[in-house]
Amino acid sequence: MPKTPEQWLEQTAPQKKRTVLKLFLGYAPGVGKTFNMLSEGIRRYSRGEDVVIGLVETHGRAGIAELASKLETVPRRKIEYKGASFEEMDLDAILARKPQVVLVDELAHTNIEGSKHGKRYQDIMDLLDAQIDVLSTMNVQHIESLMPTVLNITGVQVRETVPDWVIQRVNEIVLADLTPEALQTRMRRGDIYPLDRAERALGHFFRPGNLMALRELALQQVTRAVDRSLESYLEKEGLSKNLALRERIAVCVSSSPAAQYLIARAARMAQRVEAELYVLYIDIGTDENPEDQRSLAQNLRFAENLGAKIFRAKGRSVAEEVAKVVREKHITHVVFGRSAQRGWKRYLYLSAIHRFLRDAPPVDVHIVTQEMK
Repeated sequence: MPKTPEQWLEQTAPQKKRTVLKLFLGYAPGVGKTFNMLSEGIRRYSRGEDVVIGLVETHGRAGIAELASKLETVPRRKIEYKGASFEEMDLDAILARKPQVVLVDELAHTNIEGSKHGKRYQDIMDLLDAQIDVLSTMNVQHIESLMPTVLNITGVQVRETVPDWVIQRVNEIVLADLTPEALQTRMRRGDIYPLDRAERALGHFFRPGNLMALRELALQQVTRAVDRSLESYLEKEGLSKNLALRERIAVCVSSSPAAQYLIARAARMAQRVEAELYVLYIDIGTDENPEDQRSLAQNLRFAENLGAKIFRAKGRSVAEEVAKVVREKHITHVVFGRSAQRGWKRYLYLSAIHRFLRDAPPVDVHIVTQEMK
């Protein structure tokens, strides 16, 4: 049975020492994540630490291959799948070698069928549990809670994602940064992709607007990580003061696939103000068919991966039940979603909001338009 996020976190809890997961975060291919990771690995090796490469993807870049040649590499494991041969990181060989530090590229990678784990981040959790520090890389668009936002920005559906609880396990985040203009120049020189592929990329994913928005998302992630580190330090030193009750944000969801966009928006709100996140589903008997149930289960799993507390209830009125939860759980913000409703559906929607405001204690209400491209 797959391990839950809580089991992974418990498994990697402190034993003799707290192992370190250091992430080099970027916003697009070519910003320098792997280069920076290798440079740090080489610096640590020069200081006498036992450093090995578990897996580094060169993508044909001579500079990366040259840096990688300066460190010991654990040979990859060959796996036969559907008549073809593939290579994956050899987790067991690294565990047997037991270095102090291992470099593992592309945290969001999905392993080929036949591997010990389905995802590379699960391999990394095993390495941390074995008291091995890990340096890894990832682009911001692979963070699960940002997937709907990235789709809206770029029009690209990200297929490989990392749950937010894994990002919360990261001890240090280093931003591998490059201005969008400099990144486009690298692309035009053929430093990232072959020139024929580069021209297509510059007209699609690497458009200036996309790059600026993705860079902003990466900067926000690093800023939040710095804030968490500072708060942890102040608390440890006895310098922090709890001057107010913690904010609690509740988001009301349905079985609609658009609910994941709403959950992601609420999760980002919660992260910005260090709030607890609740996801509320009120069953009023409209989601009985199997397709709706599957969609609802996906929405709630998505919310759990973002660290949300799930609350389910049955009732005749969504407004009344949500008001009860707000009162009982001392919720401070409620997020509702709104599609582009017209006519009587718009009237019913607004009536439900009014009933909630009538029945609920004082609470901030946010109404978010749900858009799915």
